[in-house]
Amino acid sequence: MDSARKLPPTEAPEAPSEHQPGDCKVLVVDDYDDAREMYAEYLEFLGYQVQTARDGQEALQLAQQNHPDVILMDLSLPVVSGWEATRQLKQDARTRHIPVMALTGHVLATHSEKAKEVGCDEFVSKPALPDTVADKIRALLQKTGSKPRSR
Repeated sequence: MDSARKLPPTEAPEAPSEHQPGDCKVLVVDDYDDAREMYAEYLEFLGYQVQTARDGQEALQLAQQNHPDVILMDLSLPVVSGWEATRQLKQDARTRHIPVMALTGHVLATHSEKAKEVGCDEFVSKPALPDTVADKIRALLQKTGSKPRSR
């Protein structure tokens, strides 16, 4: 007698995705403490390895040192703007492969177009629910074919 429980199709566990949160490093860049901490804490709760930066210069340094799998980049940042930081990341051979998602209060279509021009792979307007951001991260990793690097 087989004691293993058979799950109906609606209860079947999902096939593991190519990108498991624990395998992925996310860099969250925002000068607004509450937003940065909210997104970082939610992503950590989901199992992502998260680092944070308060400005574009710090983001550039962390990206070059730690090679995150994806970067959430506010565009209005002190020291070095998110626009410029993204442009520099995409020009640097060490970091150009890292997908960048603009997560910003800039909501005009022209801002979205400009973000794509400087190298953003995705554009999300704030306020954005944390689960929406997590969904976009998963989709972005799959779309770009970015694979977590061994740690």
